[in-house]
Amino acid sequence: MSEAPSTPAPVLIGIIYDFPQADDGASFETALRLGIDEVAAHGRLDRPVELLSRHARGLPGGTAHHVEVTFTELIESGALVAVGPSISDNGLIVGPMADAAGIPCINYTGGERTRGPFMFHYPVGSLAEEPAVLVNHLVAQESTRTAVIYDNTPVGRGYADYFGEAAAAAGLEVIGEAAIAPLATDVVPTVRRLRTGEPDSLVYLGLGVAARALAVAVKSEGWQIRVVANSSLMFGYTRRDWREDWEGWVYVDTVSDENQERARLRGKSRSSAAGPVGVAAYDIGRLIGEGLARSNHLTRDGLRQGLERVKQLPASSGLQGTTMGFGHWDHGALKGRYLVLRRWEGGKTVQVADQ
Repeated sequence: MSEAPSTPAPVLIGIIYDFPQADDGASFETALRLGIDEVAAHGRLDRPVELLSRHARGLPGGTAHHVEVTFTELIESGALVAVGPSISDNGLIVGPMADAAGIPCINYTGGERTRGPFMFHYPVGSLAEEPAVLVNHLVAQESTRTAVIYDNTPVGRGYADYFGEAAAAAGLEVIGEAAIAPLATDVVPTVRRLRTGEPDSLVYLGLGVAARALAVAVKSEGWQIRVVANSSLMFGYTRRDWREDWEGWVYVDTVSDENQERARLRGKSRSSAAGPVGVAAYDIGRLIGEGLARSNHLTRDGLRQGLERVKQLPASSGLQGTTMGFGHWDHGALKGRYLVLRRWEGGKTVQVADQ
């Protein structure tokens, strides 16, 4: 009598969290699994999937060492693929590690420099492209003289460099710049100095923690000025107490009220569709599922090749028509108009019209 076939071993998907998770990562993993299950529901995956998460206290509040130790644990766990980090500073640390270990990894930072032979990138924002979006918006609003405050980190400096190039090309004068600590709590002296240049707009570029201090400083100085920011103001999704001080501020987001794929996700999980990170997690799950379905060899390198075969998948992020996929030397997931201008108004995020 022949033995019954054994149950196939599960595919292990590692997750590295490099920023504190209020729910220990539960909501992210729910959205990620929704995306994977969507592919599995069509009978295209031949074995179960298990999620294996690890938490690191990464930069800017933590250390590079903790990120390195934590990611090494995922590499040694037998994970076929990894998801994360979420902050570009930490993506720059994990990228070379993923390449050296030959483990495909999808980060969801804003930094395209995180991409590599095994490091894929689902951009929740873009250090390189957001500045051009903000410059175009300011020019359309007839701003001619702007001041820039940026985090003194690789992320903040990268944003500032790209902003300066985009402003010069568009004829927008940058009359003053200031670098601040990414965890700054008092930037009143900086605001006072930049105000003397009489700009007609103010720009914040960075991780977002210091954007709270900037808002407090602008308000305390009674400065009535147009303020725009990079995708850092996505912090408002989780920090409701910060929204009031950002009233009227325009920022870059990755979710659109008109995206039909996002609407479809909302039908499955309103919480997953509510903000950019949940939407990204769902899409990353779909990308991993599609990569697994397209893999000819269930190895780390086989999955890398499978991911590179994913093309023209409708994205839940971005304006309607945004697609996602990868290719040979093309490890950026989103194609099209995936950056969306939104504004905090009355404690809610509102999509800017006519973009």
